[in-house]
Amino acid sequence: MKYGESAYLFQGLSDETRRKIEGIECEVVYAPGEFLFRENEAAPSFYILNEGRIRLVVGPEQLATHVASSAGDIIGWSSLVGNDTYTASAECLTATKVFRIEKNRLDQVLSEDPASGLIFFKHLAGLVGRRLVKSYRAALPIQGTQSAGAQS
Repeated sequence: MKYGESAYLFQGLSDETRRKIEGIECEVVYAPGEFLFRENEAAPSFYILNEGRIRLVVGPEQLATHVASSAGDIIGWSSLVGNDTYTASAECLTATKVFRIEKNRLDQVLSEDPASGLIFFKHLAGLVGRRLVKSYRAALPIQGTQSAGAQS
C-alpha cells in the first residue's frame, strides 16, 4: 500500500492499523478477460491494483466507466459504502495482480481504531468524489457544453 490512490486512502492511519490492514490483504492474479467481480454480485471485498489494467463497465451494454491502470488504484469500493452488491463489472484487460481486502475484516480493524477509521472513510469519500468529477467531465462531450437554458 505504497502508491497511487491507496497511498492516499491509507495516509494518516496509525502505523499499527496500517500493519493490520497489510496483514489481511491477499494477492490475487487474474488473466486477461477474467473478471474480479460482476455487476450486481455480492460485494464482500475491495481491491487495490498492483499491476495490470482493469476496465469497469456497467449495464447490459457494458459501457466503460473507468479504467484502472495505475498501481494503487482502488476497485470495488462500493463494497465499503453500504452496498451489498457491486455497481459495475471489473474485467482484466491484461494479466493483473491485485490485493483483495475483505470488507468485514477491514471493518474489524478500523473499529479497533476509530480515529484511523474516520480518516480512511474521509479519504475514500475524496476518491469517490474525484472519480465522479472525472465521469462528469467525460460525459460533457456527449451531452454538449451548453446549459439547458442557453440560447444559440
